[in-house]
Amino acid sequence: MKENIDVAGQPTTHGVPHFADAVADVDAPPVRRLRQAGAVPLGHTNMPDLTIGGNVTVSQLFGETRNPWGVIRTPGGTSGGDGAAVAAGMAPLGLGNDSGGSLRVPAMFCGATALKPTYGRFSSDHRVAGREPTLAAQLFPVDGPIARSVDDLALVTEILSGVDPRDPRVVPVPTAGPPLPKCVAVCEDPGGLGVHPQVRAEVRRAADVLDDAGYEVVEVQPPRIIEAMEAFGVMVTAEFSVRWPAVRPLLSAQAARHMDLSMKRAPPADLASYLEATATRFGIERDWTLFAQRYPLILGPVYTERPFDADLGDRAQALRTMVGMRLCTASTCVGVPAVAVPTGVVDGQPLGVQLIAPHYREDICLQGAGLLEERFGVLTPVHRPTATRCDSIPDTI
Repeated sequence: MKENIDVAGQPTTHGVPHFADAVADVDAPPVRRLRQAGAVPLGHTNMPDLTIGGNVTVSQLFGETRNPWGVIRTPGGTSGGDGAAVAAGMAPLGLGNDSGGSLRVPAMFCGATALKPTYGRFSSDHRVAGREPTLAAQLFPVDGPIARSVDDLALVTEILSGVDPRDPRVVPVPTAGPPLPKCVAVCEDPGGLGVHPQVRAEVRRAADVLDDAGYEVVEVQPPRIIEAMEAFGVMVTAEFSVRWPAVRPLLSAQAARHMDLSMKRAPPADLASYLEATATRFGIERDWTLFAQRYPLILGPVYTERPFDADLGDRAQALRTMVGMRLCTASTCVGVPAVAVPTGVVDGQPLGVQLIAPHYREDICLQGAGLLEERFGVLTPVHRPTATRCDSIPDTI
């Protein structure tokens, strides 16, 4: 479980000294459901301070989590501890959260598979120190699994779905719906901002697999990707800026610098602009729902760059990271489900794609991801020679 998910009797530290002794009284809703199904919690996994740190997983309390493939240092973020633990064989399943790519990016970087569920599919409790989340923090972050196989994701989807009195957002919908047209919209370069040739090639390889499986494959962009990014950014930054003076002293210098750069790039909006962003988000959600009538499945990159170690104190690299995750951000903005699945290894580094479906149709994502996994195989756990033996699993990975 990610370090921001409550496990009864254990501190939920969020990676910072301020919460080092914040012991949870009860399990978070998804942890309780997993326990009831027979899962055994092994420990918390590392994350950036208060999830502020982009595509690196470094916290003040637990240091740096590295990518077990060894080609780059970072396992992605912010659920990088989960990605590294699953890829390294420490556990078959991680429970993290995704608020714009935070499960899908570590899955790609680490060669695992991950599910970002629909907003309102899984119950969660994202209060920090008892404080209720504001609107963007209600709409965007969702808890979800990262695993070695699509079958494991499907199993956990059944376990985690369902209502819970601690989360009034959850909708009691079935985990599988009626058949939909087998048509997939292929989006190699979301928003037309550029994509690495190797990432483009992986999307094409995945499209060929779906074509062979009988899907109608059409190259077409989902609607209003850039507007979705902008609306997402306005809502998040405007709400976060109110709490920033209290949050900043809790962060490391690197995490604080990353957030300072983000807010300089997109200064907090005034009330009128914030309200306009909420309206824009709703309109984009409608357009995606209409788009799904013709194209129930979207295939595209998780990250339009090859994975790299970004210096988040560098403004250009921070922007490059944000732009690279734009299809993750857009799909989060409208609240639809997505599955990241690996497609292969290039120069020692795993690459992958994501499949996005209409609201509450995780089954459609999982079905398509399963076809890709049948063709491309399972990449984890990584088997790498080690110089030392680890005789125990630490409390935090």
